[in-house]
Amino acid sequence: MKTVEELRPVVYEAIRSGYRLIADSATVYRNEEALGQILNEIFEDPSFGVQRKDLFITSKLSPQNQGFDACYQAVHDSLERFGLDYFDLYLIHWPGTSKKKLSDTVNEENRTNSYKALEKLYSEGKVKHIGVSNYTEKHLNHLLSVCTVIPHVHQFELHPCLYQPGILEICKKNSIQIQAYSSLGEGSLINGEVKIDCLQDIAQKLNQSKALVLLRWAVQHGWIIIPKSKTTARVKENANVLSFEIPKDDMDLLDNVHTFEPRRFCWNPSDVY
Repeated sequence: MKTVEELRPVVYEAIRSGYRLIADSATVYRNEEALGQILNEIFEDPSFGVQRKDLFITSKLSPQNQGFDACYQAVHDSLERFGLDYFDLYLIHWPGTSKKKLSDTVNEENRTNSYKALEKLYSEGKVKHIGVSNYTEKHLNHLLSVCTVIPHVHQFELHPCLYQPGILEICKKNSIQIQAYSSLGEGSLINGEVKIDCLQDIAQKLNQSKALVLLRWAVQHGWIIIPKSKTTARVKENANVLSFEIPKDDMDLLDNVHTFEPRRFCWNPSDVY
């Protein structure tokens, strides 16, 4: 959990650098109240020139709040912690339920009912867009067979080592916006822990950092990126992701990395029923 004092300089710099997406918030991160305080400071400070309507603010459902009633109440609780009237996007954070076995069939029932709650909140205007996070092809296909509102966003781990063509195709076919997280492999793709020769070569050729190349790779695919930045300097650097382009041949090289260097760095939802 980050304090207001820790988050304030980074969020302030992000807004001043042109960032308008506030995406890495969730009940389980315990950062909603701190972010809400900082954002309301920004809204009230005319030097930022930013109003609520200018930002796209997201939060996510805790696995312990799966189910219709619990999800419905959780969204209202999150709005209260943020001090907001609505979210621009709200996601089901994880396909499973806290304290339930991964193989328990109740996981499917709970997340289905959670999504029904989001559909109701969407109709009420409390959330402007709804979606999911960390769903596999199986989870996503089941949701699409029962939902009345197709997810607007699917947020999942996505980088050259975890390309997941199947999920990408489902999202493309159903016009679901992809939002990539862990674009840098939790830092392992840029700190030398996982060596990808073509990434180093491309970065040198373009005179860019490996981090920016990875972020640009995602952007050129049309995916939303949410890079985590702990320092104001990194926030400024990431803002340069739109200043260059990766040639197609190099994009193809990065697309192919998962075939010889498959890696997952975050939660694995594959065994959740």
